[in-house]
Amino acid sequence: MKGIILHGGHGTRLRPLTHTGPKQLLPIANKPMSEYCLNTLKDAGVSEIAIIIGGIASNKVQEYYGNGKKFGVNITYVLQDEPLGIAHAINLCKNFINNDKFIVFLGDNIIKKDILNYRKEFEKSEFDASILLCEVDNPSQFGIAVLNVDGSIKKIMEKPKEPPTNLAVTGIYFLTPKIFDIISRLKPSWRNELEITDALQMLLEEGNKIGYYMITDYWKDTGTPNDIIHANKVILENMESYFKGIKEEDVTIEGNLMVGENTIIKKGCKIIGPVIIGKNCIIGPNAIIGKNTSIGDNSEISKCHIEDSIIMNGCKIKSEIKIKNSIIAFNSEIDQSNSEEKVFLLGEGTKISL
Repeated sequence: MKGIILHGGHGTRLRPLTHTGPKQLLPIANKPMSEYCLNTLKDAGVSEIAIIIGGIASNKVQEYYGNGKKFGVNITYVLQDEPLGIAHAINLCKNFINNDKFIVFLGDNIIKKDILNYRKEFEKSEFDASILLCEVDNPSQFGIAVLNVDGSIKKIMEKPKEPPTNLAVTGIYFLTPKIFDIISRLKPSWRNELEITDALQMLLEEGNKIGYYMITDYWKDTGTPNDIIHANKVILENMESYFKGIKEEDVTIEGNLMVGENTIIKKGCKIIGPVIIGKNCIIGPNAIIGKNTSIGDNSEISKCHIEDSIIMNGCKIKSEIKIKNSIIAFNSEIDQSNSEEKVFLLGEGTKISL
């Protein structure tokens, strides 16, 4: 079985974070969100993976993943010139898939559950497609599935204004090559996109079988800053502690802490986990790093109080400021501030002096 990861789109809901690169490379617990997708596929025994790229700085995707060797997979890149929909992106992979069954993973979806058993069940089943469903509080934001009394899928629709159920169609699809014929006859939606929900609905209407699996573990479509911060929290809560850096005297540590090589935790610091700190960082003196915080490589943090936030690689924060529920992108700087609490959403290379 082969895999496809969608790595395109404009990421408009995440601007300014996505002005300089694809949203799927934004880090969660110091790892690009799409790497969680790749690892989920790899753990399910899928080693041949196509990554669909397009949009701003898509070359960064190829620079990060290369041919896939260091991740234990083989990667083929497929270019989608315009964001014309998920179904359009899948159709670009027709030659890559050939006659195999395959799994499609949207690159901004985070799932905690292993999908190996789902893969095995789909391979031996007679289903022409299978989808993962998850109960959500805001179903109007997703594709929705409606079930028959016997539990089979009755209908699939895209973001209805008045959803008849709260069963969201997640961004993980098990498909057969039959979907390519459906997509070839699909008409663009009002968004001028070829919708995967429309393709699945047509598959149903033409008498084909679609199965489903219910996700009761964690699943998150990380489409907004709050979604990313929440996913960061969940990932951190499930990580095991490690410490590869240097700790000076008079440092207080509570809870799980993950620290990379050559990072120094200086005197007067207090860290309340779960927290992950990358390589070659200087933390302190006199910094408080609170729960659910990720700090990327080569960052310098002193004097401030940070919690429930993501600080990416190469950031410098030297200020008596409290930062909460924030995302601060690569190589940003904050200095000369007061002790007021702030919420930031800063794009790459931002410099703030308050």
